[in-house]
Amino acid sequence: MPATSTSRSASVFKPRAMQHKREAFWFYRFLSIIYDQSTNLGPWTEDMRDAAVEELDLNDPNMVVVDVGGGTGFTTMGVVNHVDAKNVTILDQSPHQLAKAKQKEPLKDCTIIEGDAEDLPFPTDYADRYISCGCIEYWPEPQRGVNEAFRVIKKGGKACIVGPVYPTHWLSQIFADMWMLFPKEEEYIEWFQKAGFVDVKLRRLNPKWYRGVRRHGLIMGCCVTGIKPTTGSSPLVLGPKIEDVKKGVNPILFLWRCFLGFIGVHCYSLIPIYMWIKDQIVPEDRPI
Repeated sequence: MPATSTSRSASVFKPRAMQHKREAFWFYRFLSIIYDQSTNLGPWTEDMRDAAVEELDLNDPNMVVVDVGGGTGFTTMGVVNHVDAKNVTILDQSPHQLAKAKQKEPLKDCTIIEGDAEDLPFPTDYADRYISCGCIEYWPEPQRGVNEAFRVIKKGGKACIVGPVYPTHWLSQIFADMWMLFPKEEEYIEWFQKAGFVDVKLRRLNPKWYRGVRRHGLIMGCCVTGIKPTTGSSPLVLGPKIEDVKKGVNPILFLWRCFLGFIGVHCYSLIPIYMWIKDQIVPEDRPI
């Protein structure tokens, strides 16, 4: 009999400005213009992406892979280095981000579709691998998204989710709590285990100039993987969704959330620059 859960992690209930699909949609409407020139130079670098893709064990070019929240295709560019692009699907709720992905030559044979990470349009036991990078922080219900990752991959398949980690500095914690979801490492592991994954592993990811330090937070923080041990959907059954994107919103509250989001992304981009400068100045044998 499948397990049933109506409880959710306490982190879901904090009043974050950008942990809503409607706000995230408009946020990326504008961020997509400079996304590849900003985000991928600091918080989410090629080295970090390649480390995450390595965890997927893409050992067969014929593997079917879904990149959920794939955006401009930055992560997918790493995936197609190992598998045939014809077997790869990029999914995102933002048509503006996906328009950027469609312009990239290595991704021209990929399937590119709009969709919801918490309600994927793929059949059960569909893919060999699932990857999602920089997306979970916008999920109203991360457990539901992880359950969907479990459902769509085949028995023996592997899922990989990359996202930020809750900072340890008190000021960064305040900022994170008002901005978007920054899960704790143990929460990632708990979501995977509750969904039914086995052999769950977590690997920390940082830009190389962080020298392993992440107390300032507000960065891509970890990569979590798990294996699907059986066929079918997750044994954890959840209730109705907590967010209805068709429901009207208060325009003032909506604009305020978007404003906070744009402030947040600047901090998200500036901290890596600050840490890079420190890396250039502080001797290598000293922590930063």
